Amino acid sequence: MSTVLALPMAEEAETPPQYTIDDLAALTRVPSRTIRFYQAKGLLPAPKLVGRVAYYEETHRERLKLIAQLQDRGLKIDGIRELLRRIDRGEVDVSEWLGVQASLRAPWVTDQPRTCTEEELFAITQSRRDGLVADLLRANLVQRQGEVYVVPSPATLAMVGRLDDAGVPVGVTMGAEKVLRKHLAKAVSELLEHFFTQLEKGQIEPRAGTDVMPLLRPTGLEAVRILFGQEMERALRDHVESGRITNTVSKKKR
Repeated sequence: MSTVLALPMAEEAETPPQYTIDDLAALTRVPSRTIRFYQAKGLLPAPKLVGRVAYYEETHRERLKLIAQLQDRGLKIDGIRELLRRIDRGEVDVSEWLGVQASLRAPWVTDQPRTCTEEELFAITQSRRDGLVADLLRANLVQRQGEVYVVPSPATLAMVGRLDDAGVPVGVTMGAEKVLRKHLAKAVSELLEHFFTQLEKGQIEPRAGTDVMPLLRPTGLEAVRILFGQEMERALRDHVESGRITNTVSKKKR
């Protein structure tokens, strides 16, 4: 008696899920009108038409999720469209880009706003000079809210307090802060332009952003400290040699 072997039947491939625009809107919490807007702007591929019904697939759901992530990172519609085109062409790896972008957005300083009482304000400035609080309010270094003070930058406040205690008025220090901020803003813009230009020229690997950024923070801050110190030494030496500092000190002693 012959035996007939039963061959296993090939499993039918699962049909990928399909969604109407209302289904997709409910699933992603993106309004239907916004989905249509993304299509019109070229951010979202066109759906598949079956008869007169448009069906969206899992790729559309993933694309909407990515668009939301990019918007959370501050990208505008035009920037998102260009980035998505580069991703679709294989020029950019989305996971690497998100990693670099997250690294770029990470804070460089730990100085965070806080609220404090008047006693805590004096503790930060290490001074109880009469009129100090009024000077700080006038310079917008603190804002009064009821019984407490909002301090946008405790580190700056502490620095201003130390200089004030040494005889440098708050207004003079804030004038120096404006000078520094003005020139540092220009230097930072030019420095980033230099690095991004080299990145575009292929002199820096795109993935280097995630590897270098953790190192660049302490290195960059240390570089500013060293270069500022060197330039201050040079400038003060020039003032001493010109006699300006000696003359100014002599006049103060009269």
